[in-house]
Amino acid sequence: MTYWDERTELLLGKDKLTLLSQAHVLVVGLGGVGAYATENLARAGIGRLTIADGDVIHPSNRNRQLLALKSSEGKSKAMLMEQRLKDINPDLEIESIDEYLRDEKLKDLVSRKYDYVVDAIDTLSPKVFLIIDTLAANNPLISSMGAGGKKDPAMVQIADISKSHSCPLAFYIRKRLHKRGIRNGFKVVFSPETIPEEARMPLENEPNKKTTVGTISYMPAIFGCMLASVVIRDLINVPSCKTDE
Repeated sequence: MTYWDERTELLLGKDKLTLLSQAHVLVVGLGGVGAYATENLARAGIGRLTIADGDVIHPSNRNRQLLALKSSEGKSKAMLMEQRLKDINPDLEIESIDEYLRDEKLKDLVSRKYDYVVDAIDTLSPKVFLIIDTLAANNPLISSMGAGGKKDPAMVQIADISKSHSCPLAFYIRKRLHKRGIRNGFKVVFSPETIPEEARMPLENEPNKKTTVGTISYMPAIFGCMLASVVIRDLINVPSCKTDE
């Protein structure tokens, strides 16, 4: 009799698959990056997921977001993600939080005990506070830097935040963290690829964003897959390659 995760067991072995099935991972942000990260975690056999996003699907999401279809416009990302994940693994334990998390609500969520926290938030202030509160709770963390404005997948890297460079989002995050005395201690996925000026568009009435940038279908997916790979490899103690150091 076949079973849905037999190919994963063939690669990792039963003991490591058991480790994944016992792990609890939090993913905050289910957009272009976060949804791909979440699905890859579920398909790898993570046994318990807490997912959070207060947004709904917009037409402009369809060029890059896993959940974005014409038929899903206006629907909750968190609820769509839960339905999709349960269809992949009906035994998955999942808690879906369909709201924007700020201040004490965000702090309370990330201060719980997790085996890993995945930060896929795309706005600066909530992202910084999530990082600060997650580190304060001693939860392992992987954070996505900016996937927008990038086209070359070969330039995407995994490194400690202190070694990230040439990424505007990473720059502002490091700057704010330095004021809190935080200079290292968690991994990020980032790309040093230069963002073309013509790919930027000014934003008005957005407190956490001054500009938006163009995106291509595959780059957020690549970032999300790399986030998931770090979580999975760390949980089963697979040695990282030198680009992860």
